[in-house]
Amino acid sequence: MLPTDIARWTRRSALQIGGAGMLGLTLPKLMQAEEIGSQHSGPAKSVIFLYQFGGPSHLDTFDPKPDAPQGIRSQYGVMETSAPGITICDRLPQMAKVMHKVTLLRSVYHTMKNHNSASYYALTGYAPPVDDIRLRDTLELAPAYGSVVDRLAPVQDDLPSFVAYPYVIRDGEITPGQHASFLGKAHDPLLVKTDPNAPDFALPELSLPRSVTAGRLQQRTEMQRLINRQAGLLDYAAAARGLDDYYTRAIGMLNSPRVRQAFDLSSEPAAVRDRYGRTTYGQSCLLARRLVETGVKFVNVYYADSIGGRRLEDGWDTHGFDNTRMYPILEKYHLPLLDQTLPTLIEDLDERGLLDSTLIVWMGEFGRTPKLNANISRDHWPQCYTVLLAGGGVKRGYVHGASDREAAYPDRDPVLLDDLAATMYTALGIDSHTEVRNRLDRPQPISAGKPVWDVFG
Repeated sequence: MLPTDIARWTRRSALQIGGAGMLGLTLPKLMQAEEIGSQHSGPAKSVIFLYQFGGPSHLDTFDPKPDAPQGIRSQYGVMETSAPGITICDRLPQMAKVMHKVTLLRSVYHTMKNHNSASYYALTGYAPPVDDIRLRDTLELAPAYGSVVDRLAPVQDDLPSFVAYPYVIRDGEITPGQHASFLGKAHDPLLVKTDPNAPDFALPELSLPRSVTAGRLQQRTEMQRLINRQAGLLDYAAAARGLDDYYTRAIGMLNSPRVRQAFDLSSEPAAVRDRYGRTTYGQSCLLARRLVETGVKFVNVYYADSIGGRRLEDGWDTHGFDNTRMYPILEKYHLPLLDQTLPTLIEDLDERGLLDSTLIVWMGEFGRTPKLNANISRDHWPQCYTVLLAGGGVKRGYVHGASDREAAYPDRDPVLLDDLAATMYTALGIDSHTEVRNRLDRPQPISAGKPVWDVFG
């Protein structure tokens, strides 16, 4: 599909959004925003961003190379799928049944070899200033995708635009790219750090004390606003203003039956919950479906809070630690969990008529080395890996790009993370050239890449 063919749902000419930067402890002017152009829509109403922290091996999942030499090709076999010509790892039989509903990007690449720097790039679409495990989370760095969506195309009612759960991920330092950064606290995600698989799963952040009703809390908020106005405190710091905005929105959520219902997993039939799997990740994927069904625009689901390698339940960083090996970890935990949750989410959305309007993005921060190391494991490899897309206007049963014979480098149609970011924004109907104001009050485009037009069907 050519860009001109998508003009019917990409009509915005430009956006100029003013953001406020915080200059130390001084009091800057309040954020100012100006929108130029008209509202428009894309094929996707929502995005479910399934972030595979640690970096899955592309050779052992969606880009097998059975003809590669020993020591490079996967220890597993290869399986034909429901999409003619597309093969995947033979440990993913349920995924094989839904491959006619997905697009694979087999030529994604970048140069960041550390988890925090590569993850920041994957979570924002912006390359970090340094490739360093100690990359710190600062307001100079770019905002999360969902925060950009909340800033430019927010939900226009009592729902959150951006929800993230069930962890704050880190590799030593907290991984940047999980919040609104210089866009302001008002655009941070509704962050839920409780386990959706827990019997008492609830939203403590939105729970009122028994002695305080929502009405009383609203009255207190109005009184505080009056005091602020009378004291001449309207020109307080942007950070404080953002907290106040976020607080006001949270009160609206407290009064929203739709928000409460969306997070009430106990209302789901037991058979549906079993289908997703009674695991933290399985129930997180089910919750994502409930959220987009309600109207939430962007959902970040973090696979694990740790990069992994030492326990089955951690992330995909399977170098081979403490005399463990990659393949037993994949076979016992990662691949079965992938094979249960992702096809279930795709099928469930499709059965409910939601897949065409919901873009699923399944990705990690990088892939794994083609060559096995001494531990019969694979190390970090950002030079080429695979990202899976489903729904939201992308083609079904399609592969964009290709890796070379050993899955080491893109062979054709390379895709930078910048381009992937532009593609997600385009799917949501947001012009990827839209500019926001960074902390230095300078214009910064929300993406430095170009949409991968070829993936749209």
